[in-house]
Amino acid sequence: MSEETIDGGVSPQGYVDLGYAKPDTQREERTGVAEVIYGAGKTADQIAGIVGALRGAGQERVLITRLDADKASEVQGLLANRDAEEFEYRDTPRIAIVGGLPEPDGDAYVCIACAGTSDLPVAEEAAVTAEMLGSRTVRLYDVGVAGIHRLLSHADDIAGASSVVAVAGMEGALASVVGGMAKCPVIAVPTSVGYGASLGGIAALLSMLNSCASGVSVVNIDNGFGAGYQAALIDHACKRAAERRG
Repeated sequence: MSEETIDGGVSPQGYVDLGYAKPDTQREERTGVAEVIYGAGKTADQIAGIVGALRGAGQERVLITRLDADKASEVQGLLANRDAEEFEYRDTPRIAIVGGLPEPDGDAYVCIACAGTSDLPVAEEAAVTAEMLGSRTVRLYDVGVAGIHRLLSHADDIAGASSVVAVAGMEGALASVVGGMAKCPVIAVPTSVGYGASLGGIAALLSMLNSCASGVSVVNIDNGFGAGYQAALIDHACKRAAERRG
C-alpha cells in the first residue's frame, strides 16, 4: 500500500486502501451522501471487502446497485455476521442494502412516475436510492401516455412533490407531460425498453432532451440511481429552505 493508514486501515486522506479499491470514508462529510457501491463488474469478494471497509470506518448504511441475485447471495455469505444479518436484497431494482433504510427526514416527498411495468427496474432503482438518502417517496406506476387518464388521476401527487422522476422507454413522452403538470424540477430517465427503432433507449433519450416542457433535466439511459440521487438532493434542498423560512 502506498499510503500509511491509521485506525485499522483508514487513511488520513479519507479512504481505505484495499489494493483493488479505495472506499471513500469522507464522502458523506464532503457531499452529504455516503459512498455507494456499483456492483456490476465487481466480484462478490471485492464487494464484501468494500462493505466491510465502509462499515468498519463507521458508515452506518451501504447501498449496492446493479447486483444480480446470485452475486447478492454470495456477497451476503462473505460478510461478517452483523453485516450479513443486516443485508437485504431487492430483486426488481437489483439493489442490496446493508444497515437498513433510514426513516424519512420530513413530510416532503419525491414522486416516481413510471410509464410502464417494463420500466419498473429503473423506477425502483430511483425510488430506493431516494429512500436510502432519507427522502419519502410516492410511486406512480404504469401511468404512461398510452392511457393518459391514469397519469391525470394523480395530478395532486405530482403537484405536491419536491421533485419528480419520470421514467419511460419507447418514445419517452411521459417526461414532457409530467413537465407540463409539475411546479418542481422533473428528472427524466430514458429506459432501454422498446422495439427496434427505440435503439436501446436512444429514441427516448433524444425525445427527453428535446422536451418542450421547461424544468426537465435528463440523466443517462437506465440510470435510475442517478435520478433518485438528484431527486433526493433537490428534496433536501427544499427542506433546508423551508427550515430557514421558519
